[in-house]
Amino acid sequence: MDRRRFLKTSAAASALLAAPSLALGQGNNVLRFVPYADVAIIDPIWTTAYATRTHALLVFDTLFGLDENLQPQPQMVEGHLVEDGGKRWTLTLRPGLVFHDGTKVLARDCVASLKRWGVRDAFGQAVMAATDEIVAADDRTIVFRLKRPFPLLAHALARPSSLIPVMMPERLALTDPFKQIPEAIGSGPFSYVMGERVPGARHIYARHAAYVPRQGTPSFTAGARTAHVDRVEFQVIPDAATAAAALQSGAVDWVEQPLIDLLPVLKANRDIVVEIKDPFGWCGQVRLNHTQPPFDNPAVRRVILKGLNQTECMQAVAGADSSLWKDRTGFFGAVSEMASEAGLEAIGSSSDYGALKKELIEAGYKGERVVFLSGQDVARISAVCEVAAEMMRKIGMNVDFVPADWGTVIQRIAKRGPVEEGGWSCYVTYWSGLDLATPATNTPLRANGAKGATGWPDSPAIEALRDKWLTAGDLAEQKTIARDLQLQALKDVPFVPAGQYFQPVAYRKNLTGMLKGVPVFTNIRKS
Repeated sequence: MDRRRFLKTSAAASALLAAPSLALGQGNNVLRFVPYADVAIIDPIWTTAYATRTHALLVFDTLFGLDENLQPQPQMVEGHLVEDGGKRWTLTLRPGLVFHDGTKVLARDCVASLKRWGVRDAFGQAVMAATDEIVAADDRTIVFRLKRPFPLLAHALARPSSLIPVMMPERLALTDPFKQIPEAIGSGPFSYVMGERVPGARHIYARHAAYVPRQGTPSFTAGARTAHVDRVEFQVIPDAATAAAALQSGAVDWVEQPLIDLLPVLKANRDIVVEIKDPFGWCGQVRLNHTQPPFDNPAVRRVILKGLNQTECMQAVAGADSSLWKDRTGFFGAVSEMASEAGLEAIGSSSDYGALKKELIEAGYKGERVVFLSGQDVARISAVCEVAAEMMRKIGMNVDFVPADWGTVIQRIAKRGPVEEGGWSCYVTYWSGLDLATPATNTPLRANGAKGATGWPDSPAIEALRDKWLTAGDLAEQKTIARDLQLQALKDVPFVPAGQYFQPVAYRKNLTGMLKGVPVFTNIRKS
């Protein structure tokens, strides 16, 4: 029985399952959420994992928020002033901001937080490269003194996705950016209840009673971020059928990424809403370790690019309904203004495995062991892992397929040593289409070596084009540079695009007020 037929059988069976052994709701003030994976890391600067991003949007706040039209709006900032031809930005904090440990939010906390973020994030690195200094002029005033105008500063500080520029107490923000903070203390609408954490199973967030939302219409992470529930519980349920059954029974309220094959059963339940909230979708990619053989060789990487079939990848994830996926995607999200068709014929251009095997040998492959890490508990990841690994085997690669939970994978990919010492060769991940929308936010496209994204690609040509894009004069020039960036990436292959799909969420109808975009828990009411 193939994977899809098995899942359809499971989907039908799941409708008959009894409620799993989860605690039932304690009134309308508890919202139970099933994330796509465990929050293995609580530090949103240390990891790009989206489970951590979702956690961060509850616990932390940002200086600016991003509305659903992708425009930055003041959030923690009461107002800001731009002077000296755009080279001096003065930000004034709102009064009354308080961290979860009871201390006041001060400008020096924000300065330390920004400096830590600026080491790790692609957009943050661009900000820091354009900055002479960031100082706290007083307890509520943050001053950026820039080397040159940086019109996108507010956009950078509003970034709501992977590696969010969150504000935390100075004592935590002074932690080495390449080490993890020991606790998650923010000033956001919910506090993280560390004492109730059960790794791999449960995470608890309590409403921050001292949080004062700003005024304005709620829109994504901008406007009034009001908590209407007292408690949010993340229930980690790796089995998709069990999660669906829990939603149907009312044991949980919201499943972030229900398996596509289970959607017909969920849609048939009149108490459940199934819809796409994030219009930017998810972009799959095979990440390659550029520091170790065989993928330190660009010619070998280009053979993988040529052999990976995006249609097969997306059908493995989302089935035959092509309205849920796109199979001609490059290095930017398909719905981005920066996306183009330039050079896409190179991706998945051959299914002649004999010819590809010959090309691989000619490229210099010598039979090195390829340690392929597979996040088995995330369906969209494990599906593409199977497709990619099978392709690699067919073209003659010595694949060591290592299945693990996603939390283990994200811990291991930080290792830079050879496979003989616990290192790795490749893995599959996804990035939000929002993150891949522009070169400024496209972390996986960074090619700045050891300072860059996991896999550590190194391409001065890619970096030069990115710098050029950041200073482009208008949209037309940005698009031209983005096209050139894609063509260069097809030569250097910082990663292999695997297609893009659009993931519906599923939630019970007694939840109202859910905003567009990635999961946020403000503005939601439970009746």
